[in-house]
Amino acid sequence: MDAADADGARDAADGRDARLGVDVGGTFTDVALVVDGDLTTAKVPTTDDQSRGVLAGVEAACDAADVDPSAVVGFRHATTAAVNAVLEGAGAETALVTTEGFADAVEIGRQDRPDLYDLSAEKPEPLVPRERRFEVAERATTEGIETPVDPEELRTVADSLEGNCESVAVSFLHAYAHPDSERRAAEILREELDVPVSASHEVHAAFREYERTATTVADAYVTPVIDDYLGRLTERVADLGLPPVRVMQSNGGIADAETVRERAVTTLLSGPAAGVVGAARFERSDHAGLVTFDMGGTSSDVSLVREGSAERTTDAEIGGHPVGVPMVDVHTVGAGGGSIARVDEGGALRVGPESAGAEPGPACYGKGGDEPTVTDAAVVLGYLGADTTLGEGLELDADRAEGVMEDLADAAGLDTVVDAAQGVYRVANATMARAIRGVTVERGHDPREFALAAFGGAGPMHAATLADRLGIETVLVPPGNGVLSALGLLAADERHDATRTHRTGLAGADPDAVESVFDDLADEALAETSDPAAATVEREAECRYAGQSFELAVGAPDPFDPDTVRERFHDEHERARGYRMDEPVDLVTCRVTATVPGDPPELSHDPEGDPLLGKRDLFFESGFYRAPVYDRARVPVGVSVDGPTIFAGGESTVVLPPRWTARADEQGTLVLEAGEE
Repeated sequence: MDAADADGARDAADGRDARLGVDVGGTFTDVALVVDGDLTTAKVPTTDDQSRGVLAGVEAACDAADVDPSAVVGFRHATTAAVNAVLEGAGAETALVTTEGFADAVEIGRQDRPDLYDLSAEKPEPLVPRERRFEVAERATTEGIETPVDPEELRTVADSLEGNCESVAVSFLHAYAHPDSERRAAEILREELDVPVSASHEVHAAFREYERTATTVADAYVTPVIDDYLGRLTERVADLGLPPVRVMQSNGGIADAETVRERAVTTLLSGPAAGVVGAARFERSDHAGLVTFDMGGTSSDVSLVREGSAERTTDAEIGGHPVGVPMVDVHTVGAGGGSIARVDEGGALRVGPESAGAEPGPACYGKGGDEPTVTDAAVVLGYLGADTTLGEGLELDADRAEGVMEDLADAAGLDTVVDAAQGVYRVANATMARAIRGVTVERGHDPREFALAAFGGAGPMHAATLADRLGIETVLVPPGNGVLSALGLLAADERHDATRTHRTGLAGADPDAVESVFDDLADEALAETSDPAAATVEREAECRYAGQSFELAVGAPDPFDPDTVRERFHDEHERARGYRMDEPVDLVTCRVTATVPGDPPELSHDPEGDPLLGKRDLFFESGFYRAPVYDRARVPVGVSVDGPTIFAGGESTVVLPPRWTARADEQGTLVLEAGEE
């Protein structure tokens, strides 16, 4: 375990090593409890007050594993509180204090349009309405501060804000380079107001006025929500006898709850990041990396892992609002088990992004759903059966699934319900394949060189067929794949980032000046860690060709060497964009990441009993097959199983098509391999 978990550890009465990860999703709260290598999982409904659902899940897992909560030595958590606040417009009443003339920057945004030909496209409403945006007469250029901020003007603004807001964002022009005026403004507002104040040079010290301001506003918008939530959770965790909670950040690293409460914007992609980190621990050396594929009920998330690390980005959007802090680079599409199938006005079959959700859910759930979904298609194709375990006391109703598929077949002009189900399955897979190509082919990677890591409740049901479409020959289905985000929390390192824009041409760069920036950033990142002595420091330089609008990140040597960075940038540009240019290279932004390595628990797979549960008719492209259904938990280590086959589990179903083989390894991962055509 890492240093902070060790600080909170107590010797368990029974001497066992018990570690707990809890991931809150939109419908279910997932729990992974690892005790001396044995994994126990639990799923409970997510509650309005997420902390109550978290504690219910903890108690359920501890009861199942016969472990007292006070024996747990490490407790980690991923939450959707911040992202839900942004997506639902349920954050704090936030005010913005900015440079005179720039109050509307968060509303004007950029000229780019995500839907170029959609004449009715609308931008999202700013998180700060016009009446709570305040301008002050200060000014800085890239060279320095020309007009310092007036403290009395700030106090007048504070008087106007008293009792009228729950948080404040401060973003001054060029404060990333010259933060003195912004620092003074934040100090005054913190003295005068009893609300959180987010300053852009503390949240996102990078250029691009709109993105920096929007990120700072997002931080202010969610900070009271996260602070309130983690405050309640911390109290309830202590009452249950658990160790202090540590929280997953969007960058794929763990941080103390107190750190996160002060910089809440870092938790916006907490859950998806945990899933990618969990998948990364199963990366194999015989591939260029992993494509992670997380398919849930509403959407599918894909990402890329190389050399044990998830790909990250500083160019993300949440609900249409740009967020510039480092995040695991997750691409989401609206295709999940609950995605609704329909025939459009042109007679084409469409799947998603609308979803039946958990209530009423797919028709086969028997809870009132009357529209065909991907899950209903899986029932008709035989991938899910009457004996499939869904949790929450649900039993599949095959007759209802066939009924809605028959209606779909009639609307689409198809001959049979199987044709309709196969069409739904193909369309959903095509959508997910495009997402995978988006993080591989479109970024200069050949997916055939990667393995596909499938998780989520529905991911392993589609993974092998998706791999066939993409030329991927290996699929990994990790243990606990239905709760892999919760399990991934236990595998995460502690991680802190520090960023600052420092624009200079590499040809004329002063190595000592750049080195000074990196040193300052290293001190800042290390100060956030629980154990600076145990931390490693990674340095990145974001560069671009002179005249370009966007940057690529490359590793920065220590000490800084402009020639090395230039060559690395040429190579990275050619890999990512397909060409290199004989143009000057500019350094734009310096970034430092301080990492305290974690100590992931080792998992064991020691099956007992006969794995064969029965047989079922499965449909694939070449027709129906009478195929065995195995209990995944009982599949012996190293034994090769030929497809077509079903591996059933409490969290998900693994579909092994014809031509594929599968075997379980020592940790319980199912390794699926494509055979010859």
